[in-house]
Amino acid sequence: MKCSFCLLLIFVLTGLSGCTHAQKTANKEVLVVYLSRTGNTKVVAEMIHRQVGGAIVALELRQPYPENYRAIVEQVAEENRSGYLPPLKTTIDSMERYAVVFVGFPTWGMQLPPPIKSFLKQYDFAGKTIVPFNTNAGYGIGSSFQTLKELCPNSTVLEGFTMKGGVERDGIRLAIKGEVAQQAERKIKEWLRKIKVIKN
Repeated sequence: MKCSFCLLLIFVLTGLSGCTHAQKTANKEVLVVYLSRTGNTKVVAEMIHRQVGGAIVALELRQPYPENYRAIVEQVAEENRSGYLPPLKTTIDSMERYAVVFVGFPTWGMQLPPPIKSFLKQYDFAGKTIVPFNTNAGYGIGSSFQTLKELCPNSTVLEGFTMKGGVERDGIRLAIKGEVAQQAERKIKEWLRKIKVIKN
């Protein structure tokens, strides 16, 4: 009788242990952070958030960039040249709670935007899974994904997502809308399944 009870107890404890592990895996805290000027990266961030859940945060600067396109191009070029990191107005409470962090941004000057560098240097991402996503004017990611990896040496950086957005230089701002947005959502779902980071 005692042996039967012991076996039953072991079985129950083992089962509970398995459930706890499954819950931890399923309920990893997810954060989607993004920088968006023309709205394209914002649209992609919201699509990702709908699929993965968690929290979503837009990065804002203490001193916003100028609205004029030429002025921001010149300012960002100087920041990249000098290594200046613009201070962020946005703060993330309890960053340690997030196991998976999606980081979204446009390509600026074929590089990672300085505000994203500020964000990545402001927090400790050791042991976390980082997932980059990007919109661009058709020229691709440049060195942005590689720079992100270099700034997160103690993190697992998964395969990123990129797609063409607006071309602000030509006056085309929000481009991911209508049929393009529908196509983007399908591609995002495929990508999330491929990297195995999806809510359902």
